[in-house]
Parts: sequence; C-alpha cells; structure tokens
Amino acid sequence: MTGSGGHPSAVTRAIVLWCPDWPVIAAQQSLALAADLPLALVEKGMVFACSSAARADGVKRGLRMREAQARCPQLEVVPYDPVLDARAFEPVLAAIEEITPGVQPVRPGTCVLRARGPARYYGGEEEAAAELLRCLEALGLPDPRVGIADGPFAAEQAARSTGLARVRVIPSGGSAAFLAPLSVAQLGLTQPGLAELTPLLRRLGLHTLGDIAALSLIDMRERFGERGEHAHTLASGLDGTAVVPRTPPKQLDRAIEFEPPLDRVDQVTFAVRGTAEQFVAGLTKAGLVCTSLRVEVTDESGRVSERTWLHPRLFSAPDVVDRVRWQLQGAGAIDSGLSSPISRVVLEPEAVDDIGHHEDGLWGGGADERIHHGLTRVQSMLGHDAVVTATIGGGRAPAERQVLVPWGDRPVGLARADRPWPGSLPAPAPSTVFEVPRPVAVLTEEGATVEVTERGDVTAPIARFSPTGKAADARPVDSWAGPWPVRERWWDASLSRAMHRFQLVDADGTAWLLALAGSGWFAEARYD
Repeated sequence: MTGSGGHPSAVTRAIVLWCPDWPVIAAQQSLALAADLPLALVEKGMVFACSSAARADGVKRGLRMREAQARCPQLEVVPYDPVLDARAFEPVLAAIEEITPGVQPVRPGTCVLRARGPARYYGGEEEAAAELLRCLEALGLPDPRVGIADGPFAAEQAARSTGLARVRVIPSGGSAAFLAPLSVAQLGLTQPGLAELTPLLRRLGLHTLGDIAALSLIDMRERFGERGEHAHTLASGLDGTAVVPRTPPKQLDRAIEFEPPLDRVDQVTFAVRGTAEQFVAGLTKAGLVCTSLRVEVTDESGRVSERTWLHPRLFSAPDVVDRVRWQLQGAGAIDSGLSSPISRVVLEPEAVDDIGHHEDGLWGGGADERIHHGLTRVQSMLGHDAVVTATIGGGRAPAERQVLVPWGDRPVGLARADRPWPGSLPAPAPSTVFEVPRPVAVLTEEGATVEVTERGDVTAPIARFSPTGKAADARPVDSWAGPWPVRERWWDASLSRAMHRFQLVDADGTAWLLALAGSGWFAEARYD
C-alpha cells in the first residue's frame, strides 16, 4: 500500500540506540587503554575513527596517518579491527535483549527496535528510552544516545542530535519537519548505498534533506533511479524500512574459573580438558565446527591475555587443550610455573563452518588426513612453532618471499602476498634461492670490479663472472641486464637498505640473480 507520491504509507515507529565513537570504545576495552588517551584507529593508512582527546588536537576521520601524527605527536595509533568491533558489541545487544526483545543491529555501535512494545511495557516512549539508557550505562558505556521517530533513519538522526539530553523524541508525523534542515551528508553517513550520490546532490544545489523532499519523487526516480527514490523517501520522513529483530546467537563459548587460581601450566591444562570437550560437543550439537578459536586467559590480577588460533581443518577437544597450553607455556616446559596464577579461561569460536563441509568420505580423508594428524601430533609434543609450513609471502627479494608459518596459521603482516610490492622481482621466479646470499665477483674485461655510479650507470660493461667470488674462477658472460635499483626504508637509517639488481647468464648457460650492495656483489638466486 502506498500513499501520496508513491511513498509507502506504513512507517514503523522506531527506537535507535547509538554509541558514539564505538570503534574507539571497543579498542580501549580490548587493549585496556585509558579513556583520555589520544587514540586513532587506522585503516589503509587513513584515520577510520579517533577519540575525543585526539579530536581536540585536530585529528579527524579521513586524515592520513602521518598528518594525524603531526597534529597530535602523542597519538596512539591502532589498526582498525572490524571483527573486534562486532564482537565487542555482542554483549551490548545481549544486555538490551534481556530488558526488551526485538533488537536489530544496524552496525557495531548502533541498533534499532520497534517503539511500540517497549513504550507499552514501560509506560511511554520517554520512559522506555530512559530504561534503555540505564541498561547501557550499567555496561560502562560513556555516552549512549537514544532517538525515537517515524522510521529507523529519522530515529538515528534524532539519536545523533540529542545533545546533552541524550534522548530525543520526534512526535509522530513530525519526522519530515525534523529532517528538513539536516545536511544531505547524513544520507551517505548512515546509508552506505547513498554515499556516492550525496556529492552529486550537492553539486546540483541540493544541500539539505528538505531540498530533496521538495522535489517530485518521479523526478528523483527518473534522474537517479532507485537510489534517488530511496533518498527522497528518507528525506520525506517516510522511511518504511521494516525493523527485523535478530535471532539471538547460540551460546557456543565456554568458560572455566579457578578458585583458588592455578599457577602451573600442567594444572591449567588438565583442568581445561572437560571444558574443551563441552565446547566441541556444543558446536557439534549445533551442526558446526570451529576453524578459528579465540582463547582468553585472565590472571588473578585481572590482566587479560587473548590470542586467536587457526586450524587447517577443524578443532577437536585435544586441539583446543593444546592451544591453551601453548598460549600459557610460551617457550617454557609443560610443568613450568606461571608469572601470575590463572583465574579464568574462555574458549570462543571466532569462525565456524557447517559440519557437513568437514565430514570424512566413505573411505576416510586419505593422505591429507594422515598428514594432518601426524603433523598435529608432532606439534602437540614439541610446541606450536616446532612444525612450520612454507608459503609464498610478500617482499621484494626472493628470500623474503619464503615464509615459514606454524602449521594451521595463516601468514599475516609482511608475510601477506596480496599487498603491493613495488620493485619486486617479476616472473619467472628463480628455482634456487640462497638462504644466505653468496659473495660473487663481477668483473670487467680488464679484471676490475664493476660498480654503479650515483646516476645508476655501470662503470663498465660486465665481461666476466665468478660464482665463488675468486677472480681465478671467473668465466665469460654471455648476456646481462640491469641495474634495477631497490631502496627500502630510506626514512629509517637503522633499517634502510639500498642495492642494485642484475640478471646474468654465464658461458655455461646458467642464469643468476645478482645484487650489488655498496661495493660488494652477491648472488641471491640461480635460475636452474
């Protein structure tokens, strides 16, 4: 059913709860950072979110990291973690569901409810908002906001404009008048699908939501398609988006507390076995398997240590016990003492998969399964880092691309091959890479060492080459190419590296990858 202009006539009265700076709050809670610390969360070299202390020094979203640090030298920079963002918001949603059902998460830090149920139960919309605020404040959230209006979009704008009152209720039928003076930037801020449309609307002279609402819906649809129609609907205060309550997730995590706290690795490992079996049994009952496990360990002083463990297949109960032991043990022995007694261990599945995708075939899993069980057994006896597997990582030198990671882990950081590596060696890759570059001699026809000038030119053509570094073993050169300069970390004198690469084919037909660093020649690899 539609109303005038083709807009939907049924608009849901909605309550939106908004936690300002939620990514910052989640990071502060996870890393135990002070609330007044200037903090910036960085994604792809840009500031994704920042704390109020950082904003006071001029830091804002969208700044490059270097510029943000120039404005606030004491700025604490932390990579933005969307998984942590969502995980930290889960207890907030669970707490809201305890006092009123029907919560729909919009994004981490924002959720929406139908207003009718809570308003009837608590005796009015303002009373329901006050109860929700008390719930969020009990969780330690510093400045939660509540907005109530016709439709989730208007309710969220009300929550974002509460000011010191922290609650704003827009009367029924008054959403259009409330939205009219707001900037069109609010469309892109809260509606990712309209982010690309808002700059165009501004260039056309439409600066407020009221300007959009004053236009014809038909004109907006013909000019901008479905996005234009959606923008007009929101600006008119006729947001008919349904509030769809989420299905609360099953409690798959398990925790065990020790009273008194245990101060030996073997004691904690033995005590956690039963909890690990319950953890795996609960996943199996839900038809799931765990492929990524987060282990959280709390000592008696309240300090929390957490780590995410990966598995090449799926976690069994012994695998879970092994990960707890490795996290506690570090480089010590199984019967070694701990620096501080352990009071609590939490097992949480960070990534799960359908159990049907991991069922063994009729005749078992074959060689891969035997390899997995064998490597896991050795890893269990010798430690997490004792069994490693080779993978191709990122880097400019061939030796840098050989990355050894513990069995079951994925390469992270500089080991990631999907990052851009300007100056890296193009294909085909050499077949033999020397773990330690070998000293060689690259000579002119007269027997002098070939060097590279500051302008990047060789001092003389390469005529002879010695793979042993001795002039007596030098052999003629058929062809060569280069130099290709490589300079890394030029801004850090302690880590800076500069070299020139060459490719060379000697008289025996063997191809070499050479590097000139300073005045010394080295063979990095050989093309067999």
